[in-house]
Amino acid sequence: MISLNDYLYNGDTVLKILLKYSADLKKEAIKTHNQIDLAHCNFLIQIIELLEHTDFLTSQSQRIKEFYMYMTEKYPFLAFTFKGRIKSLIRAEEKFNGYILEFIHEYYKANGKYPNEAQIKNNLNCFRDLIAYRIVISLPQCHVKDGENLEDEEIKYLYDIANVMPGFLEERGFTAELSGFSNDEDSECISENNRMYYRDYVKTPRPTGYRSLHITFYDNFARCYTEVQLRTKDMDDQAEIGRANHFGYEKEQEENRSKRDMIPEGECKSFDEAYERLIKLQELDLSSINVNMFKAYNNQLINDGCGLFRGRQILPFEHLSRFQDE
Repeated sequence: MISLNDYLYNGDTVLKILLKYSADLKKEAIKTHNQIDLAHCNFLIQIIELLEHTDFLTSQSQRIKEFYMYMTEKYPFLAFTFKGRIKSLIRAEEKFNGYILEFIHEYYKANGKYPNEAQIKNNLNCFRDLIAYRIVISLPQCHVKDGENLEDEEIKYLYDIANVMPGFLEERGFTAELSGFSNDEDSECISENNRMYYRDYVKTPRPTGYRSLHITFYDNFARCYTEVQLRTKDMDDQAEIGRANHFGYEKEQEENRSKRDMIPEGECKSFDEAYERLIKLQELDLSSINVNMFKAYNNQLINDGCGLFRGRQILPFEHLSRFQDE
């Protein structure tokens, strides 16, 4: 079985790794008539296209930047960062195989049998976040009035921004996508017209403690999907370096092991291959790999200049709150 790990030790660039991995995977899939690996190959081609043809990002980033400029004028007292990234190769590969495990596991629990390859492949058309932007806001303490709570005030501004963004970006060629979330799970702070577009993990945090607002847009100019996440600084800290990050990783591994316990090795080939690829990546010693523009002393001390592990940066903007001395 071919896996991404086989291509991480030759000093190649991320793009060359993708080209080799996808070509070999396609060749093997055709030889073995494996529909899942063909779908996997097509997924990798999407990432290759993003890395090879980046002209559309100039237009997209410029239109996204207009919302950043709007925020600097509308909220001069807020500090915020505005970042964009293409999902990292390792995280994309983990997510693809994780979707396979989850679908087969849930299907087996519901039906007492395994789905066929066509059913699994049909479930893999769900990636909307290969390109993602993140807005992180912070309200300096000096702008918090007596009797007000800093966290509550930041969340008010977060929802205020969330209510403006869909209409603002739709005027610039983006179309907001339905989230699939029940309206009961969304905060009343999101207007009724916008509620159907957001996945509200602020009101309803994930089991890991992760909190954020997520919305997906289709860029009609670039003809691709992009995700926007909105968080306060505290929420971002929890997601990136806090309990949500560590606990989420541990919980994901525990859930994968429980799926393996329910579906013994040898009963479902698609599950076996996805599980093996996923476990190999989760057990990867980043300090031992050799990828161009990537260096790690261990799995925490990482300098990722190529988007292998942390994602490839598109744009960074930072707005510092004005009037902090007042």
